[in-house]
Amino acid sequence: MGLNRRILFARVPQGLPVPADFGQDTVEVPSPAAGQFLSRTLWLSLDPFLRNVMKGHALYGVALRPGDPMHGETVAQVVESRHPGFAPGDCVVVKNGWQEYALSDGQGVRKIDPTAAPITTALGVLGMPGLTGYAGLVYLGEPRPGQTVLVSAATGPVGSTVGQLARLMGARAVGIAGSDEKCRYAVEELGYEACLNYRAVELRTAIKQACPDGVDVYFDNVGGDVLVAAIANLALNARIVLCGMPAAYSLDAPPEHGPWLGPVVGSRATIRGLVVYDHFHRMGEMQKVIGRWIREGKFKYREDVTDGLEHAPEAFCRLMRGENFGKSLVRVASS
Repeated sequence: MGLNRRILFARVPQGLPVPADFGQDTVEVPSPAAGQFLSRTLWLSLDPFLRNVMKGHALYGVALRPGDPMHGETVAQVVESRHPGFAPGDCVVVKNGWQEYALSDGQGVRKIDPTAAPITTALGVLGMPGLTGYAGLVYLGEPRPGQTVLVSAATGPVGSTVGQLARLMGARAVGIAGSDEKCRYAVEELGYEACLNYRAVELRTAIKQACPDGVDVYFDNVGGDVLVAAIANLALNARIVLCGMPAAYSLDAPPEHGPWLGPVVGSRATIRGLVVYDHFHRMGEMQKVIGRWIREGKFKYREDVTDGLEHAPEAFCRLMRGENFGKSLVRVASS
């Protein structure tokens, strides 16, 4: 049928990943066996947790070994099928990884309607990042009207979901981001009441000034020093939602000392770890709620698009350096 380009995991990065940590090869496009379908990747999602996978942490129950294609969620189009549930032309969300074609047995695959919304939203605001923000805030953070919700990585795909949800739920949203441009976008486009550029301020003091009554819900997308500064500003009975910690993903070993947790005790705070796979049964609920708000013009999203599978390694490196602006996607092919 032709050739299949693949981006491979070449070696474990030392610190932040660089393009040399990846390889590339070309193999024959496989043919589906009974109960399988072959799909062509259209869009590839780049996600920070893949840096943890590159350290040996299993994803989907499968470890990544040098020489394997990089893991990743994709939007793809079925081109050949021997599976009764999928037909050529179907548009699907499937874990094809960083390659142009892949086989699937249909497990964990969901069909999407390309006429209902742009297909890229299935990897972002109406996909796993949207569900992460929705489930984490609504079911773990549980903000009440008038309370203050502090969000790190406030303009990323998860953070922007959390900030807008908080506002639409009647809470006060305060963001943390890594540039003045991102902070302006957070306030002017996403509706945050304030946004703090952690690179330009003493963050603990800035949070205190922006949240004078303390932080009722802290939605943590980064860990590290930002988490430390947020913990120092908790309100009584605060809730902390731990979603992602990319500040630690590129460390060779866990830090010797964690954040000082005295304020957690003093504020009677609750810390909840968020794993999105626990909430997949809420996907339809999230899509209904956020999809309606998008159609009504109340909810916005932004995408950071890179063209060409061959450029995925550098795009991922940019993501891990915090240089992306919005959901990181690679356009692999046109539908």
